[in-house]
Amino acid sequence: MAEGWPTVELDPVRRLRVMAAAGSGRPLFAERRLAAGFEEVWSVAGDLSGELPGLISGLRSFEVRDRDDGSGRSEGLAVSVLGHRERFEIVLRSGWCLMRSRVLLGGMAAVPDGEGTRFALLAALRVPGAGPAQRFFGGLVDRRGEVLLDRLERRIGSAADRRGE
Repeated sequence: MAEGWPTVELDPVRRLRVMAAAGSGRPLFAERRLAAGFEEVWSVAGDLSGELPGLISGLRSFEVRDRDDGSGRSEGLAVSVLGHRERFEIVLRSGWCLMRSRVLLGGMAAVPDGEGTRFALLAALRVPGAGPAQRFFGGLVDRRGEVLLDRLERRIGSAADRRGE
């Protein structure tokens, strides 16, 4: 029955964009073309334990543990500066990261774009009633996405400086 149906392959950034559009409310979604190459960008973005606390204000630490079940998935423990702990299920591959907890959904995606990289991030609440709150704070959410992308660009530059590039 599926033989005549059209199919389409979406790159990771487009897949994340679709997830943001399909979600309820108005999740944080930001996308930008970065001047740095894909490997340079993903070495920072994909280092959840080392870089995520520097990207997200209010996050003290993020610890990643691999599962032993052969699924290729990991578990994460986020600890806020106030001591709140949140456990996450994580799927992390080159150019793709999806994290979800009881109350949060987060994602990052990257694809090569010429000599640069197209990068996107997603954050959304996963609780009942989150949609109206996210729509209400829409402008602030948009600005927060730009701030996170600015921080990522600075951290990529700092990583390059540490490597002597």
